[in-house]
Amino acid sequence: MHPRTGLAIFITSAVLIAVAYGAAFLPGGAPRWAPFLLAGGTAGTMTGAMALGASRPGRRLGSLAFVFGAAFLIIAGGFAAALLLPAEVPTSQLWLGLPARAAILIYGIGLLPVVLLPFAYAATFDRVTLSEQDLAEFRARSAAARGAGPAPADEGEPGRPA
Repeated sequence: MHPRTGLAIFITSAVLIAVAYGAAFLPGGAPRWAPFLLAGGTAGTMTGAMALGASRPGRRLGSLAFVFGAAFLIIAGGFAAALLLPAEVPTSQLWLGLPARAAILIYGIGLLPVVLLPFAYAATFDRVTLSEQDLAEFRARSAAARGAGPAPADEGEPGRPA
């Protein structure tokens, strides 16, 4: 996945969210599809932001693209499942102490990606993070920006030690 793909996903998803919100102003209220559009747009903005954060110029995301796709499916599927479930009644079954819809939102959308993504990051750390060449280039640019000398000491405010 290219960095522009992550940006395109993010922008497209933001447009979907705007359309879903705009649909609420239609005569007769929001149509039945509007919450699903909002759910898909929300999942897309989250996934697009993850892709933008993990992308590097000149490098593809590789296996992280599949992880982000899985995260999108988990998040969008969780929202859709919560929207499709019938309303709770006092005799509804609890899932791990919560009503079904709340359990899907908290455990499925909130907790599952938080467990999945760190493992994916750890598995791809060496390929995705800074290489020795990138680090050397960063240090060279940093030294050039400072004028190849040490950073000036902060003088502090008058009357206060530095």
